[in-house]
Amino acid sequence: MTVVLRRLIFAATILIALSFAHSIHDKCRACNAVAEELEFQMMKEKPKNHLDMRHRLDSKGQRRGKVIDYKVSELRVVDLLDGLCDKMQDYTLQKVDSTKKIWMKVDDWDNITSNKQESRAYSKEISSYCGRLLEETEDEVSQCLLAICAYISTF
Repeated sequence: MTVVLRRLIFAATILIALSFAHSIHDKCRACNAVAEELEFQMMKEKPKNHLDMRHRLDSKGQRRGKVIDYKVSELRVVDLLDGLCDKMQDYTLQKVDSTKKIWMKVDDWDNITSNKQESRAYSKEISSYCGRLLEETEDEVSQCLLAICAYISTF
């Protein structure tokens, strides 16, 4: 299930991100980092109750309306996307070798061996990239997440 979730989130994020161009170091890896953070948020999410939307009474005094499973609700998508880009400020671009850099999550900024000011600039860069990505593709990302959540809830 985790592999399917990871592939779906990654594919959706990459396809949406490739639909527009922005100046950022290694867009593909940046999108992958955003997808990984979104997956991490989904994995650490605590189970929540169904959403009770039965706020009206019928003529017999019975409650009318729907009870929606939180797992497949739009509220879950909003909760997942809310603050995602702020969490991307924990990422920076790290040099792996002389030709390759990757976006990595930083657990402790004091342990950064490279230029801290440059690393902070990269973290702001990926955070603003995430904001632009979501701003321009929020509807598509939301629909993809709803579809993924609906698919996963069938297991």
